[in-house]
Amino acid sequence: MTDPSTPELRRSLGLWALIFYGVGDILGAGIYALVGKVAGVAGAASWAAFAVALFVAGLTALTYAELGGRFPRSAGESFFAQQAFGRPGLALVVGWVVLCSGILSLATVSVAFGGYMSGLVPSLPPKAATAGILLLLGAINVRGMRESSTANVVATMVELTGLLIVIVVGAMFLGGSSEASITRTLSESADVSWTGIAQGAALGFFAFIGFEDMVNVAEEVKDPERNMPRAILTALAVAGILYLLVVIISTSVVSPAELSDSNAPLLAVVQRSTTAVPTELFSLIALFAVANTGLLNFIMGSRLIYGMSRQGLLPEVLGRVHPRRRTPHVAILAVFAVAAPLALSGTLTYLAGTTSLLLLLVFLTVHASLGAIKLRADSPIRTFCAPRWVPLLGAASCLALMPFVPRDSILTAAVIIAFGMMLVAVRRRQERGQAPPSRLRAQASGAESRVETPPSEDR
Repeated sequence: MTDPSTPELRRSLGLWALIFYGVGDILGAGIYALVGKVAGVAGAASWAAFAVALFVAGLTALTYAELGGRFPRSAGESFFAQQAFGRPGLALVVGWVVLCSGILSLATVSVAFGGYMSGLVPSLPPKAATAGILLLLGAINVRGMRESSTANVVATMVELTGLLIVIVVGAMFLGGSSEASITRTLSESADVSWTGIAQGAALGFFAFIGFEDMVNVAEEVKDPERNMPRAILTALAVAGILYLLVVIISTSVVSPAELSDSNAPLLAVVQRSTTAVPTELFSLIALFAVANTGLLNFIMGSRLIYGMSRQGLLPEVLGRVHPRRRTPHVAILAVFAVAAPLALSGTLTYLAGTTSLLLLLVFLTVHASLGAIKLRADSPIRTFCAPRWVPLLGAASCLALMPFVPRDSILTAAVIIAFGMMLVAVRRRQERGQAPPSRLRAQASGAESRVETPPSEDR
């Protein structure tokens, strides 16, 4: 039982604030920075690559919607694995991989921010802008969830406006152009190989991540059993529709080869479509979008560290909550300390590819967790319930995308997982050294701790 004198996180997010949190996390750096990278491998079939990525993300969102309603806890993926399999070592590895993916994602968007900012202010070195945005996001995060949520709502509206500008001006350009059309783009996509589409989907998958971060703020959500599933599915649906429209129009207005060579692909689409939107204005919108994604990644990483600490999987000091701000300030500092050197030394494609692969591995584990929980469930739940085939098909789709990520990302992911397994070995050795003889005998005989019953099933 939690000590009543220990400060806890404040429940300040309602349904609409949570939806904005999810939409803001999904939109942003992925679509603003990676459209060109996907076009480089999928060509005119970039829309198909994004559709495949949306399909995989949709299956995973259904799984998260049920688990997020069943177990509204911080460190969601780690907690799901613990509830499903009762193995703290597996929970630690899953939590470690999620944490690394969040920090890599934060580093990715920080690099993208530095690129856009250097285009807006040429005299400012990209690395200085990257370091500056990390400091600013950390300060907002420490300030409080309410302030972070307000910043997210404002930034989400700005980045949504930017995508709508791309859709509207691009559609108007296509309507009055005889050299470019959506029909031509769709017909040319038939010539692209499945390998190109799959490679584009594996890279474009990064653009859809964010909905999984929502479960890590569950302890700051009002009525999470009801609001979490609705918010996850709504956020992904909104983002998916916008993405497909943006990708189809972008590859119709600007050739895939030109998009691939551009460091600001959506800006190139706007510049080709109209002169009514100043370049500086759209660059500023893109900066808001990228910064917002970084803020929400920062929140997710710090809450994940906090939740794993509360589960006893990480040092207790990382679970401390600021008595006045009610934010996990030590965990926030830990995220900054790791993300800063990654952002200052990595490249966009490498960081995005590694993040996508790590999350595909996590999603595979989450699907397996839901499948195991459904097999032993013997009572109805008062939250969203996904069909039984969802975790099976979701796991298969994650496996199908993994081979198409960049090779460098596969090597890095293997190193991260190996390090996580080393942490498990060290933790077990420490526990054996501290455990009394009676506990060691119980462990040797195969005794297992009882799996906690989810709160939603107690009522």
